[in-house]
Amino acid sequence: MKADIINLDAKSVGSLDLSDAIFGLDVRGDILQRVVRWQLAKRQAGTHKTKQRPEVSGTTKKPFRQKGTGSARQGSKKSTQHRGGGIIFGPVVRSHAHDLTKKVRRLGLMTALSSKAKDGKLVILDGISSDAKTKDLAGRFKKLGWNSVLIIDGAEVNEGFARAARNIMGVDVLPTQGANVYDILRRDTLVLTKAAVENLEERLK
Repeated sequence: MKADIINLDAKSVGSLDLSDAIFGLDVRGDILQRVVRWQLAKRQAGTHKTKQRPEVSGTTKKPFRQKGTGSARQGSKKSTQHRGGGIIFGPVVRSHAHDLTKKVRRLGLMTALSSKAKDGKLVILDGISSDAKTKDLAGRFKKLGWNSVLIIDGAEVNEGFARAARNIMGVDVLPTQGANVYDILRRDTLVLTKAAVENLEERLK
């Protein structure tokens, strides 16, 4: 698969052969859904908690005598039917993470890349400069029509470029190692530098 290479001035500076095994797969929504769900489940804090009956502060004294009151017998004010009592089967602190095989995770990343390529939302960038300024960069992105964009650089993100792009709304910058399905899909345009393409093809081959 042939792809044009551009620079930040929107000028074509050559072309690049993309691997069909990585950028030319059929788009499978079920795989993308499984990987995104796995990612979001890992992020979930799981810190929600309610007090169960043993954790509620209160007396253990019997509220009233067993018989003769005409009311149902009660053994404690900490029972779940009383106001301020414990919550039965309430949420507890836990991890929401679940397993997903490496094969499916790898296929999900390749499917996400293929999805952007198929939709024409994949851009190959010649490189990114370290002397970029936020105002200048925002103007270039506007000229290129990048309102919602994920930029993936090589093994390490260019620090000057990342700092300049940090305050631009709708722009994310990641190293190749941080490339993931959720961030690729949540942004409209995917931009890969030549170094990123090489690293991704090496990682996913």
